[in-house]
Amino acid sequence: MFGQKQSTPAASKAVPVTPAIRDTAADLAIPPAVSRASLPEGNELLVRSELFKTIRNGVFASMNASAVVGRTREQMKSGVEQLVLEIAERERLNITISEQSQIVGDLLNDMFGLGPIEPLLADETVTDVLVNGPDQVYVERHGRLELTPYKFRDNSHVVSVAQRIAASVGRRVDESSPMVDARLADGSRVNVVLPPLAIHGAVISIRKFSKRNITLHRMAQQGNLSQAMANVLKLASTCRLNIIVSGGTGSGKTTLLNALSHFIDLGERTVTIEDAAELQLVQPHVVSLETRPENSEGLGAVAQRDLVRNALRMRPDRIILGETRGPEAFDVLQAMNTGHDGSMTTIHANTPRDSITRLESMVMMANGNLPLLSIRRQIASAVNLIVQIERMRDGMRRITRITELVGMEGDVIITQDLFTFRYDASAYSEEVKGVFECASVRPAFSARAAYYGLEDALQEAMKS
Repeated sequence: MFGQKQSTPAASKAVPVTPAIRDTAADLAIPPAVSRASLPEGNELLVRSELFKTIRNGVFASMNASAVVGRTREQMKSGVEQLVLEIAERERLNITISEQSQIVGDLLNDMFGLGPIEPLLADETVTDVLVNGPDQVYVERHGRLELTPYKFRDNSHVVSVAQRIAASVGRRVDESSPMVDARLADGSRVNVVLPPLAIHGAVISIRKFSKRNITLHRMAQQGNLSQAMANVLKLASTCRLNIIVSGGTGSGKTTLLNALSHFIDLGERTVTIEDAAELQLVQPHVVSLETRPENSEGLGAVAQRDLVRNALRMRPDRIILGETRGPEAFDVLQAMNTGHDGSMTTIHANTPRDSITRLESMVMMANGNLPLLSIRRQIASAVNLIVQIERMRDGMRRITRITELVGMEGDVIITQDLFTFRYDASAYSEEVKGVFECASVRPAFSARAAYYGLEDALQEAMKS
């Protein structure tokens, strides 16, 4: 990001430096306390240099901490610029306009943002920001990971940013509590792991909150699914089917859940339950609930299962659970089976059949005495549709299956695929090739579609 500068012979005597800021990429005239050898090499950030350290210490020593309270970044910018200029003159530091801009930006990012990763959070092409200690910052763009030139000053800098994130949502992270889940003001999910659990320095993982509320139509245009699949999913949501979105980490489950929620009727009361609020429902009558971890005394925790049980007393038309991963699965199935049609959730699984198996295991966690056959009957009765989404090797997220649960045969849950993505193995390339195929079957929810006056629309969607 910053190029290496050429060294110059040391001056025999001190010479006043005028001006402190130059408009060229000339060499730095640095006093012995800030020597040329101390500047970072290659693409190391300017923030690693003694030059930056000298200016930063001077700025914060000259600034009253209360001066920042209640003021915006833009309001503080001119004052910080003036301080940087004054300190550069006082310390006889000859810096360029470009370096001044970089230093001021980094200082403001520390004051008002998340330090060196602030530009990455503002980059709309970035979906994940992954900090592996002070020296490695990765991002995901278009489904692929890449190493960035951004670095923190040291591990203490990473920890400071992590603690600021946790404090913003009323949580703490330190050696006694070295892991935390949090979110940024824009809804982005954050996970933090500190040493000694993180061996090579503090780790911050940020799943950015998409400012674009993506629709099924847009997903079809992007090639995430076919238009016919989008039409069927629209009808499934409108007909109040209970839907599970299944997929791996980072496969786009929450994005798809958001897209499905667009078809909830404006007159319905919907309760959402999440660990970190991400869902962006556009309906007017939405109640959003969020879990709470235990406090420093180990008290006060509110789990998803507690919120699901409480939601049943809130007269919801639908319950949307951000992710089912534990004993709350039992209560979700109970809700789906007791008049809360149209409820939705996500689950981590690689196939629709795997998601059924995971549901069975999670229900057993809640009620180990329940016979497996009884659990399977509950699942078959409660869940109508499983939508499998996958992030493929080319970085593209694709819906690989839309699968119906059609009932029980003996002690086995019977499913049928409405749509599948067939990979074309004969055309291997960097981009995954394949086609979305529609099965020649009559959807099991045709009768429900007829109840909502949408049977003809469903038949048309299955033909296209």
